[in-house]
Amino acid sequence: MIKFGPSGNSEAFYEAGYKHTYQAMAWLSDMGLNAYEYSCGRGVRIKEETAVQIRAEAERCGITLSLHAPYFINLANEAEDKFEKNVEYFTESAKAAQALGARRIVFHPGSPAKQERGAAFARCRENFARMLRLMDELGYGELTYCPETMGKINQLGDLAEVIELVRLDDRVLPTIDFGHLHTRGLGALNTAEDFDAVIRALEDGIGVERTRRMHVHFSKIEYTQMGEKRHRTFDDEGFGPDFSLLAPILVRKNMEPTIICESKGTMAKDSLTMKQLYEQAKQHESEEK
Repeated sequence: MIKFGPSGNSEAFYEAGYKHTYQAMAWLSDMGLNAYEYSCGRGVRIKEETAVQIRAEAERCGITLSLHAPYFINLANEAEDKFEKNVEYFTESAKAAQALGARRIVFHPGSPAKQERGAAFARCRENFARMLRLMDELGYGELTYCPETMGKINQLGDLAEVIELVRLDDRVLPTIDFGHLHTRGLGALNTAEDFDAVIRALEDGIGVERTRRMHVHFSKIEYTQMGEKRHRTFDDEGFGPDFSLLAPILVRKNMEPTIICESKGTMAKDSLTMKQLYEQAKQHESEEK
């Protein structure tokens, strides 16, 4: 079943008088949404009792949870003490995900810094394989780890690199951020064929089944020559990518990703727009048959 929902709480949620994330579960369900990504980008600070409360409401309302690990993760770092910090970030994220009932953990692969890119990615790949073994040993092997395509050109995480990370283990799924792919390609996703090429590359690299179940981030993003600058809303004109180009492909290929919207402040509203565009594409496909 395809899922749509926001990353974090929209401005409209707070404007409606709500204060606590557990309240967002019913709010989103009433909108017709069924996914939510809890962000720990600035660090894992959620208390266990808060996580349990959110989990109970999510289960009651039919909301599937995922978790975004801290932005500080850099699996390309050469220093062993930095790897230990990465272990700490992964372990804290996994513990929080288990408390929340979240199955998927999204993370950023890292940055080459002053290293040559090829060498940096080789180290990232080696450290991710090592991290997966450690997570198994620590009791977090049932979770799905989802490396994300990144929006800045100097970051690790282009489509080919993410595919290589996913190929390390059958349990790993990609987080395909179409906004990031659009911006790191300086406006690369402008036609249905552009989106279809991304899906075909995934199918060739990790197989049809894992591509069908991939994790997705989607928002319009402003960019410069260096790639991503800032997230925009669906109402902001002149920015891409356009979800209406992707929706028919998802329908045609019978895909069932979890699609998380990261629009600036309007992520729930824009999630609903994506769901509506998907349903329109599905109806059109049915009428064509």
